[in-house]
Amino acid sequence: MARYTEPLTVERGGFRIKVPESWWEFDIRPESRDDSIHRMVRERIEQHPELAPYRETFTAFLRKSAADAWKSGAMYCGCMAESFGGDTTVTGSVTVSLVGGRTREGAPLSTDPAAIAAQLAVKEARDEGDSWRKVTTVDIPGVGPAARTYGIEDIPVPDDALDRTIRAVLMQTYIPVPGQEGKVALVSGSSQVLDLADAFFDIFDAVTSTFGFTS
Repeated sequence: MARYTEPLTVERGGFRIKVPESWWEFDIRPESRDDSIHRMVRERIEQHPELAPYRETFTAFLRKSAADAWKSGAMYCGCMAESFGGDTTVTGSVTVSLVGGRTREGAPLSTDPAAIAAQLAVKEARDEGDSWRKVTTVDIPGVGPAARTYGIEDIPVPDDALDRTIRAVLMQTYIPVPGQEGKVALVSGSSQVLDLADAFFDIFDAVTSTFGFTS
């Protein structure tokens, strides 16, 4: 799906992950992300003039992805935005966040993948076109087991007074952080291109499988 498929290794504080070279990555801080996005879109279009008609679409998608990533506390946000000559621009994103939780008594929640999976809700689609969610555990090469959910889900729009939702392809993988009680690295992949759900599940799985911790 990506215009180029060479992997690019990204390293942040304590982790690394590989994404296709054609993906976009930018500063997600509110004070600097707009300039970063506009610069990257301009540079990409200079390299590939055929993308010029999609400038506004790409910019709007990247700005929304950056804002959502910042609100979720993401440490990394990578996006793909590709046009294949049709009316629909193929977009998707992967974020990495460090999250944790505690019980009512203040004790760290278990990061055991089986325990996490047991707490995650499965959702069956009652009718065609309904949202759904599956729960499983996977093995991340060089890291170990992790809990995962994937499906077609209705995601709340952040800070929306009308409590609206957006339906999206969503995969979330909860990877225990070594030596930190109650902490997991949450790798989330999402796309609003529902017709390509199976292809995006494969992409998100492939990207997540490259995740590793650094010393």
